[in-house]
Amino acid sequence: MCGRYTNSKKVEEVVKRFMVDSVRGLHQVRYNIAPLQPITIVFQESAKRILETVSWGLVPSWADNPSRAGTCINARSETLSEKPVFRGGFRSKRCLIPATGFYEWRKEGKSKQPYYFQLKSGEPFAMAGIWEDWHSPEGSQIVSAAVVTVWANRLVNQVHHRMPAILGFFDEDKWLDHSAFKPEALQSLLKPYAAEEMESFPVSTKVNSAANEGEELIRKIVPLPTFEQGSLF
Repeated sequence: MCGRYTNSKKVEEVVKRFMVDSVRGLHQVRYNIAPLQPITIVFQESAKRILETVSWGLVPSWADNPSRAGTCINARSETLSEKPVFRGGFRSKRCLIPATGFYEWRKEGKSKQPYYFQLKSGEPFAMAGIWEDWHSPEGSQIVSAAVVTVWANRLVNQVHHRMPAILGFFDEDKWLDHSAFKPEALQSLLKPYAAEEMESFPVSTKVNSAANEGEELIRKIVPLPTFEQGSLF
């Protein structure tokens, strides 16, 4: 799954990298984005790319209430066409979710150690996403999104069995294209990203709290050496 990620580029950099035509909402540099928090997505509208701020946790347009959002932060690529909660977004509301890295946790002894994953180049990338526009009978609105996930590559699999579906640069436009809905062609874009182009390292457990924020969260930590009893004397 993908339960925490970073988007550490300024809005000007995001606009340039993702060829955005119009910006809506407020984009913030973030190092600890958690479910139900605001996230930035890029979607296509009338052949133009829009940068929009939405809520992380998909609320389908037909839902009676938004209470199920917290359980829909991820959408498994294998069931996009099958599950009603994802089917509409997959058909006509696909988006890019700009990111610079993501976290996963591995159980080590009695605790869980967070690891940070990013491209070796340090460049931002697009996670495949789907979004929805929910309206209440009283007129309130929630625009929300979910990160599409796939089976993990060999690097991520050392920590977790799934990972976000990172799109290749030339596949981003195909994912956003709504001129024709071809499920098989779209599914072919959703695959584990090349492990050799990524890197991972342990980071501070401060990331465990969604209240913590800042660049120090993605700094590599070096485990303290262990010594056998009496080895220092």
